[in-house]
Amino acid sequence: MKFIHLTDTHLVADASDLYGTNPKQRLQQAVAHILAHQPDAQAVTITGDLTHYGHPGAYEHLRECLAPLTMPVFPILGNHDHREIFREYFPHVGRDPEGFVQYGVDFGDHLALFLDTNEPGVHWGVFCERRAAWLREQLEASAKPVLLFMHHPFFPIGIRSMDLISLRDTGPFMAAIAGFEARIRQVFFGHIHRPICGVYHGIGYSTLRGTNHQVALDLHGDESQIIGVHEQPQYGVVLLASDQVLIHTEDYLDCEMRYRLHEMRDEEQS
Repeated sequence: MKFIHLTDTHLVADASDLYGTNPKQRLQQAVAHILAHQPDAQAVTITGDLTHYGHPGAYEHLRECLAPLTMPVFPILGNHDHREIFREYFPHVGRDPEGFVQYGVDFGDHLALFLDTNEPGVHWGVFCERRAAWLREQLEASAKPVLLFMHHPFFPIGIRSMDLISLRDTGPFMAAIAGFEARIRQVFFGHIHRPICGVYHGIGYSTLRGTNHQVALDLHGDESQIIGVHEQPQYGVVLLASDQVLIHTEDYLDCEMRYRLHEMRDEEQS
């Protein structure tokens, strides 16, 4: 299976600029690029911060931007989102019995679980006992390899200002996945606005730049401020196989000239 990973679209209600770039235009450019270059993708995932202020108009713009996509879209919430307003504009997106935007989807031979770490009034992530109970139930009910999608990372990434607003109390989450780590093939997250990958407790994870603005790589700063930077926006192209999760990142506004590095001779191809 092949799917697209988008994150941190940060749309605003009046479709104006944010930090010097236009979130709606950037997302529309991403969608156009996906349709032109990855038309065989079978799904698009968006790991939160769909809007910047959680206003109704921003979700209307989001719905408009995503409408041209020919494959299903699976979004989750970030700290900048508003759960109730999101559900008004995207009533078809799944939720758990408690009303959190959490749901499972079969991605080929994998089970994709989409988690809700949004907590009204704060920017750090929350994954409470009620949310964790749902996750545990899904893991117990399936024997498939698992992909997790969440907005906030549950481990430090070394940028102190962002670590301060990541998942605060990781206890319920870690308890929910305990014993299932070997089946969790990859965790896709957002929030950080940087290309990051690694392994935590034996679980692979990855994120990428947002579609509008980015966070600077500052491993020596303090917790008092988040430094932004205008680096290229990205989306991820994920290829799933029974023995591999392969992730490419596409800087979709990169218009640098392409050229041939080497032309293989017939004997090299055979």
